[in-house]
Amino acid sequence: MQLSSNEHNNFSLERFESMLKTNSVLFFDSEEFEEIVHHYLENGKIALAKKATKLGLEQHPSSTNLKLFRIEMYIFENQLDIADELLDELHLLEQGNEEIYIQKANIFSRRDKHKEAILLLEQALEITDDKADVLSLLGMEHLFLEDYQNAKQCFIKCLEIDEEDYSALYNVIYCFEFLDEYEAAINYLNDFLNKNPYCEVAWHQVGKMYYELKDYKKALAAYDFAIISDDRFIGAYLEKGRVLEKLKRYTEAIDSYSITLGLDDPTSYALLRMGKCYEKLGNTEMAIQFYTKCVAEDSLLDKGWIAITDFYLKNKQFQKALYYIEKAISIDGENVHYWKRYAKINNKLNLFEEAEVGFRKALELGNYEIESWLTRGDILINLGEFEAAVNNFNQALEFYPEHAEIEYRLSGLYYTLSESDKGAFHLKNALKSEPEFLMIIEELFPQIIQMKSVVEIIKQHKNPSI
Repeated sequence: MQLSSNEHNNFSLERFESMLKTNSVLFFDSEEFEEIVHHYLENGKIALAKKATKLGLEQHPSSTNLKLFRIEMYIFENQLDIADELLDELHLLEQGNEEIYIQKANIFSRRDKHKEAILLLEQALEITDDKADVLSLLGMEHLFLEDYQNAKQCFIKCLEIDEEDYSALYNVIYCFEFLDEYEAAINYLNDFLNKNPYCEVAWHQVGKMYYELKDYKKALAAYDFAIISDDRFIGAYLEKGRVLEKLKRYTEAIDSYSITLGLDDPTSYALLRMGKCYEKLGNTEMAIQFYTKCVAEDSLLDKGWIAITDFYLKNKQFQKALYYIEKAISIDGENVHYWKRYAKINNKLNLFEEAEVGFRKALELGNYEIESWLTRGDILINLGEFEAAVNNFNQALEFYPEHAEIEYRLSGLYYTLSESDKGAFHLKNALKSEPEFLMIIEELFPQIIQMKSVVEIIKQHKNPSI
């Protein structure tokens, strides 16, 4: 039900809105009402669309298209039972209307009954004049079922009907990608480009396929053709920059990214990549300048904050690194990557209590790397928080059972807490798996290694016959 806007439509809209304001009743033919409803739906004005549909059906109670609009709005509001009932009524009157099958399929789809939706769309396909739209809907239903082969065929048929349906083109390539059919995708795109040699979207997709295959020179050539086809195609310049980075041609990559800044508002991605390129070229001043611009442009882009923090970390400027990671945490306190860096930086600055907080937060947020458990536990030992350290390492054992580095630490802690049986248990476990890591106890618990019972266990391990 695609309807074009023109001066007549605008006049109808003005009359309709005037009627609403004055509470007067004006007559519109059914097509005018359809155009009005379509306009409101296109612009997301659902309340006005509902009002126009209601008034339209009062003046034209037999209008099928207005009834379908009403059904569409019920589906949009998830009132599926009402929509279903109205469709059944309409189907009795008009069994040859493909829109009834399409909306019925839409209801099945919303109920996650995608196979049933496909059967109805296949019926709609037999009677519709607009096969491309129905094929596109069929393709989406197959995608919901993760049936990428059939989805791919539907979208290919769409493109056979309408070569300018770039949405279908993207979906075809998505299916090829998911199936790891990169060579087949390139062959398909080359055939497509033989008929449409200046299709910038197709060239862009060819570039992406070659990039996945790590054939960067061919990817670069494809992006150049995309730019020749449309010299304002921002995506092609960004992807070209990415390829140039892979080829270590950082100055050219900067040039490609910088072009995008003149075509539209700067993107945080381009600013970040330019910063990375300047850093690779050793131009630290420009690198920092672009990292700063990146986080100013998009304060929610964690890669920007991480880049600027890591830059200062790498250069051992820990106070500056801490300043930026604290700013990042103030914006997004649930980002595990931020807390890991916060912990690491504070540890470097010997701010152990703050470092412990950082590691604890990272662990709470799901960062269960062994290094986080070990470092946090060692900090707690240094702080004299032995009970907390025991809890930390016991939790770590749930993720890393019988891990020697954890076992040695637990052994030392239990001996420190005068729980010798537990200390002996963990010491024996540790010696069984990694006897050479005994130095952990020597370094962290020098007083324990001298204990008579500990010396005896170590001796027995070395000489089991004793």
